[in-house]
Amino acid sequence: MNLDSLFVESLSSHQPLGASLPEGGLPSEPVRAAAAGCSDVDLLDSYSRAVTAAAEIVSPSVVNVEVHHQANGRTRSGEPRERRGGGSGFVFTPDGLILTNSHVVHDATWIEVTLADGRRAPAHTIGDDPATDLAVIRIDASGLQAVLLGDSQQLRPGQMAIAIGNPYGFQSTVTAGVISALGRSLRSYSGRLIEDVIQTDAALNPGNSGGPLVDSRGLVIGVNTATILPAQGICFAIGINTAKFVASRLLRDGRIRRSYIGVSAQTVPIHRRVVRFYGLARETGVVVVGIENEDRSPARTAGLREGDVIVALDDKPVAGVDDLHRLLTDAQVGARCAFTVIRHTERLILPIFPEEAR
Repeated sequence: MNLDSLFVESLSSHQPLGASLPEGGLPSEPVRAAAAGCSDVDLLDSYSRAVTAAAEIVSPSVVNVEVHHQANGRTRSGEPRERRGGGSGFVFTPDGLILTNSHVVHDATWIEVTLADGRRAPAHTIGDDPATDLAVIRIDASGLQAVLLGDSQQLRPGQMAIAIGNPYGFQSTVTAGVISALGRSLRSYSGRLIEDVIQTDAALNPGNSGGPLVDSRGLVIGVNTATILPAQGICFAIGINTAKFVASRLLRDGRIRRSYIGVSAQTVPIHRRVVRFYGLARETGVVVVGIENEDRSPARTAGLREGDVIVALDDKPVAGVDDLHRLLTDAQVGARCAFTVIRHTERLILPIFPEEAR
């Protein structure tokens, strides 16, 4: 299957968001005049029709994901204990590929999917990526309706956002709101930072995880993933562009390849005199607090030492551990990288060949 071509095909019949707006992004005078002539009832009816239409388009593709995990101990009958959990997901190819959250299915011993029409089917994991909290699972079923995928780069704050999922087991629950902000960062349960996260006030509850966030035309723009408790109206979704990339790599490799250099590190401030003397782009860096004991770890082979402060990778500033994680992509595996480090007061450039993280 060529997933990239499928994504392109799913978008080919849709204009980009904002295409109906004139240059500058503001409504024209006739549009404002028409809006002024509408009654409140007309506007509310239009809003309701938009939400209803989007829900009708996407709901048949939304599924409930039930999982079992191995738990510690055994039952009185001697059987291994299990704990149950679940979430949501959505079909994104007609042959049964489903996108959901990694934290929903990670390390599951058994997965079952309930479709919108009530059919139940066992599922198996194609791949999951805790660093982005995304996973792809698959079922063997016929007559599946796949969603259409949008473009999260075209979103704007204030735009309508509709969440569909199965909170607390209540299937096909629809909530609506707006996109509150774009470009947020969210810490995944693996410890890595997820970039370009969408913030929305469309209500999410336990069980919504993995369900779609859609726009007024029924295009999926995000994968619902988290809420901030006890706050109200602060919810997050992973942008669909991130999900497209992760899904394509999981289908191709079964995992996301990331490079590592074999150090434990933390973010630290750099003395202002050092920053000024070397003309550093940032006033913080990453100090190496430990190097793996493997004789041939990339960091040890390159001569990196405890106490060295990493300030750049291939001339790209490294202001903290998250920057280092973001720059150590799969493209760096086995490739020569130039790490700029401050050792005491001396600036050094060390060539390192990152390896694939296991």
